[in-house]
Amino acid sequence: MTICKHMTISGRVQGVGFRYSTLSQANALGLNGWVRNLWDGRVEVLAWGPPETMTAFEAWCRQGPLHAKVTTVNSMDSQPDTTAKGFRIRH
Repeated sequence: MTICKHMTISGRVQGVGFRYSTLSQANALGLNGWVRNLWDGRVEVLAWGPPETMTAFEAWCRQGPLHAKVTTVNSMDSQPDTTAKGFRIRH
């Protein structure tokens, strides 16, 4: 079973390596999806994988990398992009 989450992450999440750390974490967990910066200072993530792995990934996103300060994570169930494989940074 695969679950997919669409998350928007607010706080000090741009200019602190959040996207690259997210890429590294997702790859370590074997997830598919993408991460990108939004114009309003948030980070957007679409990720999918096994439920227990997604739970761990979402928990990591709520913490973020060392220099980030996550204040809010809005997370909702979504549909995976079945044409995409692996995890990448979108620009």
